[in-house]
This record gives sequence, structure tokens and C-alpha cells, in this order.
Amino acid sequence: MPVKVGKYEILDELGRGSMAVVYSAHDPFLDKNVAIKLVHSEALNNEKTGDRFKRLFFTEAHAASVLNHPNILRVYDANIEGEYYYLVMDYIPEAKTLGDYCKSDSLLPLRDVVNVIYNCAKALDYAHRQGIVHRDIKPNNIMQTRTRDIKIADFSVALINRDDYMETQIGGLLGSPLYMSPEQITERDMTNNTDIFSLGVVMYELLSGRHPFRADNINAIIHNITREDPLSLSEFRTDIPEQLESIMKRMLHKESVQRYSMGLDLASDLALIFQDLDDMDNEDALKQKFEAIKNLRFFDSFSDVDIWELMRACDWHKYKKDEYIIQEGDEDHSFYILLSGIVSVEKNKLSIDHLQAGDCFGEMGYITKTKRTASVRSSSDVSLIQVNASTLDRANESTQLRFLKVFVKTLVARLTDTTSVLAKN
Repeated sequence: MPVKVGKYEILDELGRGSMAVVYSAHDPFLDKNVAIKLVHSEALNNEKTGDRFKRLFFTEAHAASVLNHPNILRVYDANIEGEYYYLVMDYIPEAKTLGDYCKSDSLLPLRDVVNVIYNCAKALDYAHRQGIVHRDIKPNNIMQTRTRDIKIADFSVALINRDDYMETQIGGLLGSPLYMSPEQITERDMTNNTDIFSLGVVMYELLSGRHPFRADNINAIIHNITREDPLSLSEFRTDIPEQLESIMKRMLHKESVQRYSMGLDLASDLALIFQDLDDMDNEDALKQKFEAIKNLRFFDSFSDVDIWELMRACDWHKYKKDEYIIQEGDEDHSFYILLSGIVSVEKNKLSIDHLQAGDCFGEMGYITKTKRTASVRSSSDVSLIQVNASTLDRANESTQLRFLKVFVKTLVARLTDTTSVLAKN
């Protein structure tokens, strides 16, 4: 590991590939850490590979000079100093590549996958409009920061179609065969949507934990990419929206003209998926709330219609352990029903009772609208329903009457228990 490259002080090795090593380094002039991609000197000096590696270096340097997008890894500097050919890039601490999320035991949530591909599609659209085709989109070339931002990296094998770039494009099979489009792996003419196909392969892996075209040898891989359709995503999971499956099929279409022509077209369709996912999340959440209410003894006499009415009418809250829900002396005119967790009822900071899922509290404050005579504090994580006159008015009259009937029964039972305890004392 060199001590210094140019003005940059080398700190540590971050990664190593066939073409280059990436180091973390310190820029003393700007007083910040950067990443340096240093091309292997043995590759540059090799009679057979030297010229090719130098041209790949200049390709990436030129691509970087025209690309400035929040989802593309920024390159600040490119230089040759003695035997060193190097690029200076953003340093992203604690970054992971998408390769970390392509196994069945480490998959991202569905919404996160859609968001990742959405941002990649926008970044590729930007690059394509600058006349640059990446040609090596794969999980290990897409980084996720600790704040979940996406950065596409490594434009070393990019195809550049710009008036200001006069270099002869490097021919041959460049990139990673498992992620190549049919036209790329058979060395035919490529357009922007070769990157769309590769991104589709990445998306398939992120959703399923499996590669759609994996095989034991290059001939079998070529056959799968050009001839075989991958298994439906529904073979691996049941939560895939039908529209997302359709988007995937279009991205992986064998004929390039049948794919998305531009990244923004893909991004637009993915944006609609977010709405579908919101609808799915809302529906799932409502089902969970329904089951949570229906299983509580307070609601034993309620019909399904009554429960759905209350779900829309009541306010739902969650509390972490040791948070006060009610404080002694406060004016709080609400009535609470515990859905999960345990709470402690306290008087003068001394615990006098514990309540759990299905229990209720706050009845007297709800009726008398006076200051609270006791505090209620969560003894664990708690979820509950808060009811007051204004929220209950949202439900229809029959549901309100049923609620008040059960409420009175609960209050009478609570008063009877209190009277019994006082009589024994």
C-alpha cells in the first residue's frame, strides 16, 4: 500500500478488483477524506493488457467529468503521476453494495427495493441523456450509504456516444456476463436499454434472492439470457404486486425494443408502485387493527360492522416503555383501551395497579371531565385506542350506543370491584 498518491495521504484499503485497488485517503488541502481508485501498475505495464487498461481508465475519467447526479458516485479528480493512474472519488463510510441484499436471508423490504431501482432508473436516465451507457450494472457497482442513498459507481467500461469524445470505443465482451443483456452478451449493437435489462436482473435478485439466469458455464449463461424466461417472482414470495411483475418482465424482455427506452419511463411506472404499496400497507394495517380489536373482551358483543366503524373513529397511539400516558393533575377527558403491553397505575408516584391488553382506564375523566387523580405509565411498549366525545362522534349512532352500553358495564364492574376492596379494608 503506498503512503501517498499525489497530494493524497493513503489511510486504508477499501476494496480490490482485477483492474484496480480502492483506498481511503486524506486530502490535506480540503481537509477531508476521499476514496482513491488506483489502477494496478502490473496491468498497465503488461504488454497484452496495458493499452486496454489505460483506455478503460481514460473512459471512466471522461465519463466522470460529465456526470454530476446525486445517485452517481462523484469523481473529483483524475490524474497520472509516474506509475500511478488514479481517480479521486467521494468517500462513503459504512457503505454497502447491493450485493449484500441479494441473498434470501438478507433481502430488503419490498418498498426499499422499489425505491432503490427507482433511484437507479433516474440516475441511468441522466447518464443516457449525457450520451453514456454504463454497460456494467450489477449489485456490486451500486452502493447504499448508511442514510440509504443510492450511488452508481464504476463507469470504466462505459460506452460513450458524445461529440466531445473522439476515442475509439473498446470492443469485445466487457462487463459481467451474468448481468448482460442478450445483445451485449452476443456482441451486437447496444442502446440505452441494455442498462435497463441489467438493472432488471439486479431487481430480480433483490426481490427473490436468486439470479434469473445463473448457470455453470458461459455457454449456458448465454443460452439462458437469450432464450429462457426467468421464473415468476410469485414462485418465491406472495407479496409482489401484479404491476411490479409486469414491470420486471418488460425490463427483462429479450428484444431491446420491447423494453423501457429511457430510465424515466421506468421510474414513472415504479412511482405508481409506491401508491400500490401504500394501499397494500394500509389494507394490511387495517386488517391487523381489526383482529387486534376483535380479540379484546371489551368488544365481545360488537359486530364486525361496529368494529370497522370504531377503527375509523378512534385514535391509535403507541408508547415506548416508561412513557406517561396520563399524568396526575392533568385535564384529560379521554378513555383508553389497551391493545397490547402493560401499564402501571400510579398514585403519588407509587404503583397501585397494573393493567394489560383488553383492560381500559380513564373512565372517570371521560365522564366527569375533571383533573386526573392518578397517573398511568407504560411498563412495556404499549399500543392503545384513545376515545373521547369528539372521536366517538365520527362513528354512526348504533355503534356509539353499543360502545356506551359496554362502557357503562365496564364502569359499573370497576366501581363494584373498588367497593368490594374498600369493604374488606
